[in-house]
Amino acid sequence: MKYALLNRGDQLSRDLTEQFQALAREKGLTRDDSEPDIVLSIGGDGTLLQAFHRFRDRVGQVAFVGVHTGHLGFYADWKKDELGELVELMAARKPNVVSYPLLKVEIVTDGGRSVYLALNEFTLKSVEGTLVAQVNINDEPFEMFRGDGIVVSTPTGSTGYNKSVNGAVIHPSLEALQIAEIASINNRVYRTLGSSAILPKHHHCDIVTDPDELLAIGIDHLVMQFKEVRSIICSVADEKVHFARYRPFPFWNRVREAFIGWEQDGQVVTKKRPR
Repeated sequence: MKYALLNRGDQLSRDLTEQFQALAREKGLTRDDSEPDIVLSIGGDGTLLQAFHRFRDRVGQVAFVGVHTGHLGFYADWKKDELGELVELMAARKPNVVSYPLLKVEIVTDGGRSVYLALNEFTLKSVEGTLVAQVNINDEPFEMFRGDGIVVSTPTGSTGYNKSVNGAVIHPSLEALQIAEIASINNRVYRTLGSSAILPKHHHCDIVTDPDELLAIGIDHLVMQFKEVRSIICSVADEKVHFARYRPFPFWNRVREAFIGWEQDGQVVTKKRPR
């Protein structure tokens, strides 16, 4: 078993990295940052996003495991005091590999075409103020958007930025993408759908902006500026991201723990409803 390891860079994450490597050597696991079987991240969901983009070109050949150093994450499901158990399981048996959809983003400019994969979401904003963009679905005009921006998310990313702008939470077994509005302008002159839209795998959306507009484009945690953009095409990617599960980690349990309940003595306590 070959593994690669990335950490957040803080002292705790560095200490845990040394601890994991010592345990891994005892069990015969080999560190290989070039062609690993398992990519381990220590820190949190943000660290795992960095790991995903570092191994973007090998996304079909690796499986990810996350260790969190703070609160339970959607990707980082192992706690800092469980490294021994994790190493034992990695050395003893093959994991259950689960696969989740990714978002393909094609950015067409006067200079050519760039293709990106997003694990969580793609965001589009204007650097200079209000974003004005035509949104087409399956090459048919859908709406003219005016507002702060647009976020297109994967099912796993639906619990992130998408949820903060009132998008729906989608189970990651569904191969879909979600388009959500960021502070859209809706009045008698300008009108948009006003809610998120969920597209299946065989659909795509095309966002057309003014090529003279300076755009801020986010691919997960990466933010870039583009000009002379002719269109941005979003679709469900053919590739999928793989996660190595050595124990059950149900999606709806993660949602409950993150947004509804909290942990007390190892048990999830649900908030009481107001009377």
